[in-house]
Amino acid sequence: MAEKVFKTKEEIVVHSIRNRYRKKIWSKFTKAIKDFDLIEDGDKIAVGVSGGKDSLLLSKLFQELKRDKSKNIEVAFISMNPGFGAIDLEQFKFNLEELEIPCEIFEANVWEIAFESSPESPCFLCAKMRRGVLYKKVEELGYNKLALGHHFDDVIETTLINMFYAGTTKTMIPKVKSTSGRLELIRPLIYIKENDVIDFTESNEIKAMACGCPIESGKVDSKRKEIKNLLTKLEKNNPQIKQSIFNSMKNINLDYVLGYVSEDKKGAKE
Repeated sequence: MAEKVFKTKEEIVVHSIRNRYRKKIWSKFTKAIKDFDLIEDGDKIAVGVSGGKDSLLLSKLFQELKRDKSKNIEVAFISMNPGFGAIDLEQFKFNLEELEIPCEIFEANVWEIAFESSPESPCFLCAKMRRGVLYKKVEELGYNKLALGHHFDDVIETTLINMFYAGTTKTMIPKVKSTSGRLELIRPLIYIKENDVIDFTESNEIKAMACGCPIESGKVDSKRKEIKNLLTKLEKNNPQIKQSIFNSMKNINLDYVLGYVSEDKKGAKE
């Protein structure tokens, strides 16, 4: 049998999702949707597209999901330009065109404001502003859910960042209401490992955009990078450590904690 010849990059990517990455990516994507009831009939879902590897994969997965006509959902792709350089923005638009992702890009000068306000550690303010601007835009457009590209490793890193630097035990969860309560955030990549996202991106020769800000280029310290480096070291002695941390956030025994907070109610042990 002659090997199938693909005419476009988009065809190659879709074929890889259906075949080579069916187990490591597609099955985990649909499992998360089912396990956490992330999508319901009639949902209007906006997919947040940053231009990085995670959001590009998420976009292609949603396009594949949309092909299932049994699901009565509306899906759109939206991106906020926080201040990308011309080269980064050009690469982003090229990827969208090559991968056939119809994405609306709107302007928001978040990076400049964040760096001016907190030049040494702008990450917290930047993240807060980006969330606020994006959530407001999605609400204005009439969508009831926003899909974000956070994956398995993001959950673990966030768990440790909160424990080590904020003194609290909490993590990213698959489904949560926005601050306004009018929007639900969903994270369908929560079971998918970052190494598999990287492998998918590289094998399909997708030149995903890096964050583009000085934090990612190493000019400013990053707590997330510290945690990544720590986990890499720990994995050498315990290859299952990430899975253990992930599982621990599903197995919290409130009878054996010093105290807890839930919906503004505090519980404390004597």
